[in-house]
This record gives sequence, C-alpha cells and structure tokens, in this order.
Amino acid sequence: MKLTFKLFAGLGEYLPAEAQNNAIPIEIGKEDSVFDVIASFNIPEEMVHLVLLNGVYLHPEERRVPKFKEGDTLAVWPPVAGG
Repeated sequence: MKLTFKLFAGLGEYLPAEAQNNAIPIEIGKEDSVFDVIASFNIPEEMVHLVLLNGVYLHPEERRVPKFKEGDTLAVWPPVAGG
C-alpha cells in the first residue's frame, strides 16, 4: 500500500536524500501501524510527538493499531520547546 510520509522540524534528517518538501512516497504493509512506519526510518519513539493521519490527530494509543488506507498522508512532528 502506498502513502506519503512527512517529517517536520528536526525529524527531517531521518528522511532519505530524495525526499522533497519534507515528504516521501513509501510502500507499507497492510498491517503496519504508525510506529511500524516510524521504526522503519530509525526514528526514536521519544522524538515523536504530534502525529496526523490525513490531517487528523492520532492519540498515542491509536498509533500502534493499523489504520492506513491507500493514498493516506502521515505527518509527524517532534516535541517542541520554546522560551
């Protein structure tokens, strides 16, 4: 199944060089969860804060359950610190 995977802020360094505009098309298995996708890019779980699937926030407990459909967009942001 194909989806678009987007990483923002400091997470962009985990995307391969061919990524454009912080995004890359990827192929995943039907039973893959958000954390399966994240793990495939070697992103530490503690670096994952905000997760949107097609623009809708996924609560942490939803991220371990397969939810994808063909053509979805998964976007991930790290924790943000400010001052």
